Amino acid sequence: MLQLPDSPPRMKTLVSVDESYKLCQELTAKYAKTFYLGTLLMSPAKRQSVWAIYAWCRRTDELVDGPASTITTPETLDLWEKQLESIFAGHPLDNYDVALVDTLQRFHMDIQPFRDMINGQRMDLYRSRYQTFEELYLYCYRVAGTVGLMSTTIMGIDTNIYTAPWHQDQQPYLPIEEAIALGIANQLTNILRDVGEDARRGRIYIPLEDLAKFNYTEEDFFKSIVDDRWRSLIRFEIDRARKFYTKADRGISYLAADARWPVWSASMLYGQILDVIERNDYDVFNQRAYVPQWKKLRTLPAAWMRSQVL
Repeated sequence: MLQLPDSPPRMKTLVSVDESYKLCQELTAKYAKTFYLGTLLMSPAKRQSVWAIYAWCRRTDELVDGPASTITTPETLDLWEKQLESIFAGHPLDNYDVALVDTLQRFHMDIQPFRDMINGQRMDLYRSRYQTFEELYLYCYRVAGTVGLMSTTIMGIDTNIYTAPWHQDQQPYLPIEEAIALGIANQLTNILRDVGEDARRGRIYIPLEDLAKFNYTEEDFFKSIVDDRWRSLIRFEIDRARKFYTKADRGISYLAADARWPVWSASMLYGQILDVIERNDYDVFNQRAYVPQWKKLRTLPAAWMRSQVL
């Protein structure tokens, strides 16, 4: 169970900055294998900061999806937000916080995306259905699009093209919408991959209006029925996710040169989960889609090539 601070917080000895980053690295490697592989392609400073962000996001998610989620209340998330405010004030309250405080000193970041993510977890406390995609989009933005915003600050922007005299009056383009789109694409992929797990928890993240469009009912869903209706529905959802990947990919060329390869790798590797769902004949109730390690490694050269020419 994640330990939230007492009120007022007790003084205690925390680990060093290096030790804290190590904890964040271990957490990332354990729970986000595909994402972690992409971070290894970053410069040391950037990868450490991304680990710190991921660790905070993972621990935030664990409050409503982890082993102790049954005792999480709105007050729990209120306390978590107060701990966030302490981090942004430069006062870490636990060992993982130490790395995030250091990251915030290295990279100027806005607290709002972090608050938005906590609001996404609040949605999970009382919602297990989404009627429309517009409703689901807000949820996806809060729990994943925000990660794109956090990460873009660390990735940095390529300003070299603005050194020419005819560009000097232009402001560098910030691929904010594209960063959010990558988070949305990843979350939609998570939703499709985790259908079976969510069904066992009584949750349906696929919009109910989409189920109705393909004459597929909630009863069918909880019976794990895979038929032509279901396959058509999941093809529709996969196509939607891929459109967000396409939008996200258009923003990668604006990132700093040393960030393009890892971001291309992350996008391509995560998108391959959708390919596996298709190969599994859309049975996400009984087969968890995953990309084998050898295929992940084979993808890296192609991602590098894209980072050089696109």
